[in-house]
Amino acid sequence: MAKRKATALDVAKRAGVSRSAVSLVLNGRAQGNVTAERQERVLRAAAELDYTPNSVALSLRNQQTSTIGVITDDIVTSPFAGRLISGASRTALTRGYMLFVIDSEHDVSRESTAAQQLVHRQVDGIMYATGSLREVTTPTTMRTLPAILANCTDAASPFRSVIPAEVDGGRAAAQLLIDLGHRRITLLTGTLSSPAAPQREQGYREAMEAAGLGREQQRVHPTGWDIDDGYRAASAVLGGEDRPTAIICSNDRVATGVLLFAASAGLRVPQDLSVVGYDDQQHVAANLVPALTTVALPHAEIGETAMSMLLDEVEGKAPEAEKDEGEILLVPCRVITRASTGAPPSS
Repeated sequence: MAKRKATALDVAKRAGVSRSAVSLVLNGRAQGNVTAERQERVLRAAAELDYTPNSVALSLRNQQTSTIGVITDDIVTSPFAGRLISGASRTALTRGYMLFVIDSEHDVSRESTAAQQLVHRQVDGIMYATGSLREVTTPTTMRTLPAILANCTDAASPFRSVIPAEVDGGRAAAQLLIDLGHRRITLLTGTLSSPAAPQREQGYREAMEAAGLGREQQRVHPTGWDIDDGYRAASAVLGGEDRPTAIICSNDRVATGVLLFAASAGLRVPQDLSVVGYDDQQHVAANLVPALTTVALPHAEIGETAMSMLLDEVEGKAPEAEKDEGEILLVPCRVITRASTGAPPSS
């Protein structure tokens, strides 16, 4: 026969306290209501009996389901932005919440349906997350619950956003090369349809200006986001006599294309050319030859931070000063130095 599951009454009997005392202790409301000694007895009895509270009954009493809905575009299948969901999930689990993750595949109508379904399922809050930084239009249904945006912004909504500090990332990439002695530094921007591209360019230009390298010495080349874009861009910018000694790429895939062209042109990396990527794409950046110096997008930290902020709001723990509508929190991007960068060649 299956062993009978222990009840709160069993815990109360073993601890020698009332059932209400057990409820207060296990629901986190013992402070000021139950003595420390009795709290210890309850916790010890619960552990000895392997007692766990009935989550359904607890949800009914608290009018919460301990679930959070997550609406994404293509994060689940993304090669590196999935770290965002992992970070959010870890934070939620440590605080006793489960996630419902719905991937819309960039279908606006599916997003609207997902938001409605999550509200009907009585989730306690919703996180709306994107695989790449962009401006979004969130479903209006989300406004009926606590909600937060991760890796995106919505100027027309009251939601707070957690996004990467892209200007700082672009500045840090350029500063690394400047500190190594480079002055002829080309930035491959990526398409300007992404808000990340102009922000990284701004950081690059700020670092160059601070180093005394004005507009006439700044080299910005519009590029796409894929390997063949990097190959074509490298062919264009490395073809002249005054070629750059370093290239900052719009992402690690573009950097891969630059490395391939450099190899075909007989250029040694980093002896003849230093290359910096962006993203720190898993299974790519560290495994290239040479291993790629890159700016790591903080996807996991964005997920963790956004989920923590959302749960604080759900639980009423967020100070009023931290709940400003439309607030944008920037998460730092860090440079990971590997073998693809070094001092410029001696002239």
